[in-house]
Amino acid sequence: MTTSRPTVQKLATLAGHRDCVYTITGTAGEEQVYSAGADGLVVSWRADTPEQDGELVARVENSVYALCHLPARNLLVLGHNFQGVQVIDLASRTLLHATALPPVAIFDLLYSETRQRLYVALADGTLAVLRASDFRLETLLRLSDKSLRCLSLHEERGELAVGGSDWRVRILDADTLAVQHTIEGATNSVFTAAYSPDGRYLLTAGRDAHLRIWDVAAGYREHRSIVAHLFTINHLTFSPDGRLLATGSMDKSIKLWDAQTWQLLRVVDRARHAGHGTSVNKLFWPGSRNRLVSCSDDRTLAVWQVG
Repeated sequence: MTTSRPTVQKLATLAGHRDCVYTITGTAGEEQVYSAGADGLVVSWRADTPEQDGELVARVENSVYALCHLPARNLLVLGHNFQGVQVIDLASRTLLHATALPPVAIFDLLYSETRQRLYVALADGTLAVLRASDFRLETLLRLSDKSLRCLSLHEERGELAVGGSDWRVRILDADTLAVQHTIEGATNSVFTAAYSPDGRYLLTAGRDAHLRIWDVAAGYREHRSIVAHLFTINHLTFSPDGRLLATGSMDKSIKLWDAQTWQLLRVVDRARHAGHGTSVNKLFWPGSRNRLVSCSDDRTLAVWQVG
């Protein structure tokens, strides 16, 4: 079934960050959104009442590229560049855990409830694995001599996709960390990866501006490649109902795609929708498919109504 072309309306601009906003996170089904970036401020917002000011959750010394929300434990995990992983208790706004890692940038965090692990992608090509109970370091695994940039988990198959600046995506056994497949095809750094909600495909994108779709059951054979943006694709994410795919790019635009047919449905940009003035870095779908939140180098977040 083809998804009808959605309408998009900008509901609010969320301002308060003093520098580029690199990352946003939350939990599907909840309206709380957390943001962080170059200014070291970690801020909480509500997508359902975007007219309210954000609340400061934490202030750290260096920039933050990665956040991870653990709603069942009311925790927010920060990838504090050069300082390791820090865990904030959201109720008390206090630092609960701090785990030292190699003093490099942290590009992505992924939490597995099933495996009780936190996976961390580091700029020196290392995958760090932390124990979820106390966030102590379990393993450091060197996968590449280039940065690891993104992580995605196929829970049912127990496979962890790791994309990097060496233009490769490695598929690891999520338990043993053994490399099962190495996907080559990108012509530059892979910045973002996500499994489709039905688990059939792995989607990857990055600096070469192509959206690549890999068939999981066929050993990650390339299913399709789409020239999706003018410049780097920084992030891709599926709507909670699995019908839409959103991509955000350095070309300042957000694009909405049919998640079944891969047809482009809508371009959200400055000219048509008062979109971001610079690179769109991360996207997040909060409570329902009808809201999408984006963040940008222009120091703002935007809340979109998708109809």
